[in-house]
Formats: sequence, C-alpha cells, structure tokens
Amino acid sequence: MVCNISVVIKNNVKPVEPIAFIGIDVGLNSIVTLSDGAQVNSPKYYYNTEIKLKKQQRKLSRKKKFSNNWKKQCDKVNKLHQKIRKQRNDFNHKLSRELINVYDCIVFEDLNIKNMVKNSRLSKSIHDASWSNLIQFTQYKAEEAGKFVKLVNPCNTSQICSNCGQNVKKSLATRTHNCPHCGLIIDRDHNAAINILNRAVGTTV
Repeated sequence: MVCNISVVIKNNVKPVEPIAFIGIDVGLNSIVTLSDGAQVNSPKYYYNTEIKLKKQQRKLSRKKKFSNNWKKQCDKVNKLHQKIRKQRNDFNHKLSRELINVYDCIVFEDLNIKNMVKNSRLSKSIHDASWSNLIQFTQYKAEEAGKFVKLVNPCNTSQICSNCGQNVKKSLATRTHNCPHCGLIIDRDHNAAINILNRAVGTTV
C-alpha cells in the first residue's frame, strides 16, 4: 500500500516507513469513525455545560455593566468557557496521541469548517466537536514522530459505496449505507472512512 504524500521533517526526525494506515471520518455523534470500524463518541463538552453557562450568562445580564458584581460575574462566565476549551484540548491531545502511537499514515478529509459553521442548526455542535484542533494536534505530533497526515477531497465520501464505487444517495438522517448495487450494508460513517483512506492510497472512489 502506497501513501502518496510528502512529509515535513521536523528537528531532523527520520520518516518512518508507513505500514499501518487509517482513514478517519469526523462527525458530531461519533467524533471519529475509523476505516477499521472503530468509533470514538463525542464528549460534547459545550453541550453538557450549556445549561450552567446560560444560567451564569443570565445572571450577568442582570448586573450593572462595569460594576464590581458585573466584573465578578464576567469572571465566572469566562472560567466556564476556559474550562470547556481546556477539556476539548485535553481530549484532542489524548486522542491524537493514541492515533499517532498506533498508525503511521492517518488520513482526514480536507474540510472547509468555516463554511460548515455557517449552518445555524449545526454551528454549535461543530464548534463543540473541534475537528480542526484534532487534525492540527495530529499533524504536529506526526511531524515529531516522523509519521504522516494526509488531507483528501471530502466530496461524496458518504455517498459513494466503498465496496463497488457506485453513488448511493442518502440524506444526513440516513445513518446506514445500504448499497443496492453490491449489497454492502455498513454504518454510514464507516463507509466514509474507508473511502477517505482509499483516496490517500490510490484507490479511486
């Protein structure tokens, strides 16, 4: 299996010969689905703190602006936001480290996240998932380890059958890929992750 990528050598780290390859589909329920079928659920730190955060923000709105009590309440709101950021960063550091420890060539979609967050229904969840952080952490850890991260075109990775290559249209609500052409039945995100890997190793999908 050949991974057609270039590597940035950091601090004279010698690149490894890639043996273990994995494709990764990022999502909102499972933050990652791997091409071997493994999934990691999203911790949803913002979602789990949102009620408490809104309560503190309501208290802030009742304070006289720039008063001492307002400043104290600002600190409480800011601390909650800081806690969420730290939790996300810690989670993504640990997950990216696990990926780098196991795999030599890790493949993600080259997502335009700025455009994706324009969707008002999904923007909070996308920010909460923090995919860009996970990808960035994985990239710099890969450089330090002499390993590889590849970003591939995300077009139709969920729609194309990873087994026969036929286009199988499905809505976002359809969570299972059921191919009428070859009979493959597989989790939608697992199917996408296989396609993501295939795009990096030269298989046409």
